[in-house]
Amino acid sequence: MAEQDWLTKDFYAVLGVSKDASDSDITKAYRKLARKYHPDLNKTPEAEEKFKDISEAYDVLSNKEQRQKYDAIRSLGAGGARFSGGSGAGGFDAGQFSDLFGSMFGGSGFGGGRFSTSGNGGTHTYTYSTGAGGPDLSDILGGMFGGGAGAGARGGFSAAQETRKGHDRNAHITLTFRQAVEGATVSLSAGGSSFKTRIPAGVRDGQKIRIPGKGEPGVGGGANGDLYIAVTVKPDPAGVFTAEGRNLHMRMPVTAAEAVLGGTVEARDFNGHTFKIKVPQGSGNGRKLRVRGRGIDDGRETGDLIVELDVQLPQELSAEQRKALKAFDKASAAFNTDVARRRETGEGFGAGSGAEGGAQ
Repeated sequence: MAEQDWLTKDFYAVLGVSKDASDSDITKAYRKLARKYHPDLNKTPEAEEKFKDISEAYDVLSNKEQRQKYDAIRSLGAGGARFSGGSGAGGFDAGQFSDLFGSMFGGSGFGGGRFSTSGNGGTHTYTYSTGAGGPDLSDILGGMFGGGAGAGARGGFSAAQETRKGHDRNAHITLTFRQAVEGATVSLSAGGSSFKTRIPAGVRDGQKIRIPGKGEPGVGGGANGDLYIAVTVKPDPAGVFTAEGRNLHMRMPVTAAEAVLGGTVEARDFNGHTFKIKVPQGSGNGRKLRVRGRGIDDGRETGDLIVELDVQLPQELSAEQRKALKAFDKASAAFNTDVARRRETGEGFGAGSGAEGGAQ
């Protein structure tokens, strides 16, 4: 963000750390808040703005030089340096401010930069550059706090260019199905620099993820643009699982006897863990059962596993199987007649499409 806005921003308060916090404390606080307010994880209206404030605070406080400048400017704005009213140089001693401005703008002398002042007359932004012998601090402070007309110009100052946020950038990544389910840390390049970012668990195919501040640099001290990452998710290579929101879906093969007679069967979830599920008697092909808590854990909530029954029938029958099947068909005469009637009249039959509880 622009340095002229630092007087109104308390970055330590934004991150919830003290002014003497270590680099490690600042990083820990940022990561905790980022997980809480990331727009892809927190859908509340204020989350995006809160995440932007957190990122701006971290960008400054995690950079040693930026943090030193910020502390110096905040000290000035909080009353660390006092100025007397009135015009001309008589209201202050310019020599008293040499060390302060050196710490604010990089070194004991002036190497060029920008700063702002605010008062009843509005906000005024100044730029400075080293000339022969350097700028005159009396002229600088006189222009800021009531000096004669033209004092700023004689000291090497001019109005700053327009402040504008940088343009956004776009990128694309392809994730495996497991990376999308579990989340992944990926390496990206933007503007000639490389960095790593965390892709949250449960990201969907076609989703866009916003990375604040990783776009093109701002103009005139404006904030950087953002980076938008378009995500492509590959299908599950085994063809067993699909994802829908926080829920995972899987097709589970069962025998005809298990579907007709019902019973408890064992299966494995996405992580290879065994679970038991009760198949209701008379379950048809495609019936859906719900196993709670075995879906995608996105850090806020864990979804469910939706199991769709895939009734398997033998492709070839032995003589004994044929005999048994004919006997079963004969014993099911009333049921067979009802099925034929429904088929002729177009009535629906079989289990509904909603997922039922079935885990044990």
